[in-house]
Amino acid sequence: MTDQVTVVEVGARDGLQNEKTVIPAAIKIELIQRLAASGLPVVEASSFVSPKWVPQLADAAEVMAALDLDSPTRYPVLVPNLQGLERAVESGAREIAVFAAASESFSQKNINCSIEVSMQRLVPVINQARAQHIAVRGYISCVLGCPYEGKIASSAVQRLAENLLDAGCFEVSLGDTIGVGTARQAQDLVRELGNSIPIKQLAVHFHDTYGQALANILGCLELGVRTVDASVAGLGGCPYARGATGNVATEDVIYLLSGLGMETGVNLPALAITGQWISDQLGRENNSRAGRALLKTH
Repeated sequence: MTDQVTVVEVGARDGLQNEKTVIPAAIKIELIQRLAASGLPVVEASSFVSPKWVPQLADAAEVMAALDLDSPTRYPVLVPNLQGLERAVESGAREIAVFAAASESFSQKNINCSIEVSMQRLVPVINQARAQHIAVRGYISCVLGCPYEGKIASSAVQRLAENLLDAGCFEVSLGDTIGVGTARQAQDLVRELGNSIPIKQLAVHFHDTYGQALANILGCLELGVRTVDASVAGLGGCPYARGATGNVATEDVIYLLSGLGMETGVNLPALAITGQWISDQLGRENNSRAGRALLKTH
């Protein structure tokens, strides 16, 4: 496999949103700028959700105002509804992400509505964004398991992915929100979705609760997936999934891809330094094994 892989960095949004201590905007801005400087092509900057629900990201507009939105780096933001889209547009966002769950129970717990209703709410958001020439990415959570329902039928994931793409998303990211999936399960899902969806429009987003994220990513790369979400220093979690750890660490993903001869454009030593820096800022352990090892040997 000698190919280009796009790594979507989600640490500044997905990684930080569950931190209990509010992080100053200056720290978030420096994190995002460091991540971009390391060569990451896509750095998810923030989320325009209600500050009531996610107070950690109440400074989304301030963060966006400090970024060079004309740079080659893409800075997508998550939006849940038309109000969020309006705020994102005002901030200068050129790419947004919308989210839905493949599990009815998770959808109810997370956004207080059914999957069908969530899609009905998202379609106007996608339409309005595209009318303003804003690209839209779709996230699907719980694709390999749900904390309330257990295993999720691949047909449910496929139906939702098709709906998001039909609505106008350019790509759908498949999220193993609670990190229970295995490589075979991940491959089976991608293979099945590939029967009706171009693999190039699928991304993967694995949490590492059971230590299987890298194996899952490798399995999906073998099937042609070329976009991988990751979080610097393994930051993150899921407030609706007890025990779920952070996303797979970006440093570990880059090390894997480099070993496969795949191109990412990312400076791994610089990324490792950033992973340790943000871990120190948060007063938490650096969850990247590759990052910690690199810092010990350099």
